[in-house]
Amino acid sequence: MRISVPLQKYKNTVIYDALKKKEEAVLGQLYDALGGVLKAHAFSSKVGVTGRAVRILKRFNMFSIAARSGALSPYLQAPMKALLPAVVNTGDVLKKSARPASLNGHFEARLAHTDIKIPDFSDYRRSEVMDPKKSSQDSGEARKVFSYLVTGSTAVLGVYTAKTVVSQFISSMSASADVLALSKIEIKLSDIPEGKNMTFKWRGKPLFVRHRTEKEITAEESVDLSELRDPQHDKDRVANPTWVIVIGVCTHLGCVPIANAGDYGGYYCPCHGSHYDASGRIRKGPAPLNLEVPYYEFPDEDTVVVG
Repeated sequence: MRISVPLQKYKNTVIYDALKKKEEAVLGQLYDALGGVLKAHAFSSKVGVTGRAVRILKRFNMFSIAARSGALSPYLQAPMKALLPAVVNTGDVLKKSARPASLNGHFEARLAHTDIKIPDFSDYRRSEVMDPKKSSQDSGEARKVFSYLVTGSTAVLGVYTAKTVVSQFISSMSASADVLALSKIEIKLSDIPEGKNMTFKWRGKPLFVRHRTEKEITAEESVDLSELRDPQHDKDRVANPTWVIVIGVCTHLGCVPIANAGDYGGYYCPCHGSHYDASGRIRKGPAPLNLEVPYYEFPDEDTVVVG
């Protein structure tokens, strides 16, 4: 134990031992007093009672301070007497609802959550899984069948709805009935004599329908394709060799040719001098391509429908 400063000057005298015993007795009382106080608050700290007392006494040597204070020594030595019992009374047991205190204040500790109501989801559960003693796997097949039925019905309804929406959207983009009526033209072939050409209006353009003779058919089929600017055989341009159906617009700059004219007896464009044969193929002049052949069909021998 550390010897206080006032005892060092009596170290080699007769009264040294008596003074040293008195100092040890006073320090013992101080240890007991501080020990009782620290035990009362030991639950709020992780540091032991003895360790805390030793640190406090090492930092504050109260007996040395009292010895050096002179006339104030009796007043400073008065708090060194034990004011509290050395052992705290632990007869009372803390209840669960107790509020433990600390040196800085007090706080509430909830040790039981009996005031919290557990939610009940019975209103949202199916009757098959209401019994907690039964496994949900026992009713799994029945519940899956219902889920699959609902999913399948929804899928079928969705596909049908999508089909209806797409059909209506495509129909809205199609041509109206009056436009479709003008897109086709029906021609009676018996009204066109052999060797003659008749002009019709189709989709705002002139349509040439030519009734060819046997001589014209033979002459056009015998043409060498190497002599043509836009090589195309006569059989590839007609569905029936007797009838030639072409759009009467010159492929050069869009003029309307004259039928039964030109150097090849077919069509002649007066704008820039393009000559076409009886099959509508370019033979001479600036036109780069043959006359266009539209789509047509023969419902019977006396009728042709163009478009």
